[in-house]
Amino acid sequence: MTPKPAAAAARATVYGYPRQGENRELKKAVEGYWKGRVDAGALRETAAELRRSNWRQLTEAGLHEVPTGDFSYYDHVLDTSVMVGAVPDRHRAAVEADVLDGYFAMARGTQDVAPLEMTKWFDTNYHYLVPELGPDTVFTADSRKQVAELKEALALGHSARPVLVGPVTYLLLAKPAQGVAPDFEPLTLLDRLRPVYAEVLADLRAAGAEWVQLDEPALVQDRTPAELNAAARTYRDLGAATDRPKLLVASYFGRLGDALGVLAKAPVEGLALDFTESGAANLEDLAAVGGLPGKRLVAGVVNGRNIWINDYQKSLGTLGTLLGLADQVDVAASCSLLHVPLDAAAERGIDPQIARWLAFARQKTAEIAVLARGLAQGTDAITAELAANRADLASRTGSALTRDPAVRARAAAVTDADGRRSQPYAVRTVAQRAQLGLPLLPTTTIGSFPQTSELRVARADLRAGRIDAAGYEERIKDEIREVLSFQEKTGIDVLVHGEPERNDMVQYFAEQLTGYLATEHGWVQSYGTRYVRPPVLAGDISRPDPMTVRWTTYAQAQTSKPVKGMLTGPVTMLAWSFVRDDQPLGDTARQVALALRDEVNDLEAAGTPVIQVDEPALRETLPLRAAEHAAYLAWATESFRLTTSGVRPDTQIHTHMCYAEFGDIVRAIDDLDADVISLEAARSHMQVADELAEHGYPREAGPGVWDIHSPRVPGTGEAAALLRKGLEAIPAERLWVNPDCGLKTRGWPETRASLENLVAAAREVRAELASERS
Repeated sequence: MTPKPAAAAARATVYGYPRQGENRELKKAVEGYWKGRVDAGALRETAAELRRSNWRQLTEAGLHEVPTGDFSYYDHVLDTSVMVGAVPDRHRAAVEADVLDGYFAMARGTQDVAPLEMTKWFDTNYHYLVPELGPDTVFTADSRKQVAELKEALALGHSARPVLVGPVTYLLLAKPAQGVAPDFEPLTLLDRLRPVYAEVLADLRAAGAEWVQLDEPALVQDRTPAELNAAARTYRDLGAATDRPKLLVASYFGRLGDALGVLAKAPVEGLALDFTESGAANLEDLAAVGGLPGKRLVAGVVNGRNIWINDYQKSLGTLGTLLGLADQVDVAASCSLLHVPLDAAAERGIDPQIARWLAFARQKTAEIAVLARGLAQGTDAITAELAANRADLASRTGSALTRDPAVRARAAAVTDADGRRSQPYAVRTVAQRAQLGLPLLPTTTIGSFPQTSELRVARADLRAGRIDAAGYEERIKDEIREVLSFQEKTGIDVLVHGEPERNDMVQYFAEQLTGYLATEHGWVQSYGTRYVRPPVLAGDISRPDPMTVRWTTYAQAQTSKPVKGMLTGPVTMLAWSFVRDDQPLGDTARQVALALRDEVNDLEAAGTPVIQVDEPALRETLPLRAAEHAAYLAWATESFRLTTSGVRPDTQIHTHMCYAEFGDIVRAIDDLDADVISLEAARSHMQVADELAEHGYPREAGPGVWDIHSPRVPGTGEAAALLRKGLEAIPAERLWVNPDCGLKTRGWPETRASLENLVAAAREVRAELASERS
């Protein structure tokens, strides 16, 4: 339907904005601070300028209300832990000595103190720092950051709305602290936490906040009656406070479900809901609960997680329906724009036809402003924008760039047998052990080695024409030989070539597959100062030529030890890309799997005895509602098996996963039918080994003994202790020894020391086992 002008003028807003700056200024400043090249004052000024720039861009784009408090040096959940005083005991001295250094110690650890655990933010590739809580946790309010950033925005003349992680979501994301019983439920601390939030809200009101947004995305997941009751009590009590701003409770990433009725009845002034495809049911549910009479509704009709242009006519139809369901309807993206790159206009190398279809953060804010204007003034006020939008959408629908008949025919011909190994694991493992001749507790790494400054210089020189392709390839060969030599001297059993030729584990393959396109400036925060450039999946996928065979076979020719071939799996290729939204994800996954299957088969034909197909995103992409899990896992596990099942029994297939709640998908891990899986386990103290054991996982596994996302070097004793803990759950004949993840982001000194300690730990525990068995 075409909306009539709204009774109250619709406002445009967003929940959050990319933090890094146009040229990743924040990353450079923070890393400079860590290295001592930037002092605290300069870091803070860089951050302040980025905030000013973001607010200015949003206001100039036509937004009526800007968010504050969403900016972070590292992670907004860690900022919340600081705000409520939830600092682990092991970090308290560092925080008291220096707030900023203590903050980064919690995020990254120190040589003597481990960092907070890190895991994925719902079903995104953003990583947050997990709060550690226990029955003795004492919360105290520290609203300095939130108040200061609000005052900055107000002083610049902006209408500003502070954004906080809501108390229910904060506790549902938390875990028991070290030494606390694993069955402790952080949500039992809600009565202690709620007054701290009330104090922060009062501080923000005193600083000039008219509205404060409390993000409760955990409520779009399946929640028990007790959890829903906790949410009801929380917002009843916060709403009853007299010294507070107006409260906007925000949900995103999907359907709010039963929690919608709870929040609709709460004494808060507004709700923010997702009305994109993932949250489409919210519209029906909102009508079913009688709407939000007397309340503000912020309607997330622009997709905050993907990069395709909005369908204005469809969004206006949704907004028009919503006008009868709330007192005030405002327009927003479906979630924070943290999850998309900053500006599509900065991309000069994208086909102009495809560029018409893309909307990054700046373009999305423009879309929000157009929709708000159309809602407030009627569609006659945006006639030109509607016509241009229709033309851009039609251009994509009719484009030959999106469809390849040969790819579609091959995918349609896949049978169930194509996704099954020719022999069961019990037969395969005998053949593989005879082929590889590995010791008990074999050691390996996950794939990548440090990307040195010399490598980055070589890439820059190649792009600038200072060296030719032959010169660049010689530099890559030198790096591969150095990595192999180090591994051999250290005593690692299954080697990797180190991936010096690769820029990113998804982008590298995307650049060699049809249907994908890469960006130059499309950076998105993954965690801390780690930014990635997700490629854009715009059309049907195929592999014109081998992608990894040349460098893998070169590496194998340099050593008598087995060298792993390294690929990124189909689910992760989708999860860490901006996927097409014009066909089911399972169809796209099958196309990617068939392209990768060709690569796996070529690696085997070239003599590669071990092939690792990484799927770190398998858990990340799990739908937030249990009712949707089975359908997702069916196509996700099928795509992995389709990739890997064309090889001989004696070819060993590995996979790798990291930084996720693996217990939720243990059965799916089993269904992958990989011969060996390596998993992140160091920060979570081998929790995944117990989860595998409880499931009865029958194959080989390598729970990590070195947390590579921290600069600290684990000692031999520490690695050996984790290894022994792993042996409590996994038999020695099926246990591997490896780091948590790839080593691309680490420096060589810590890599050498850590891997030497890892190998020493494996030898120490092997000796213990030999002694026990003699």
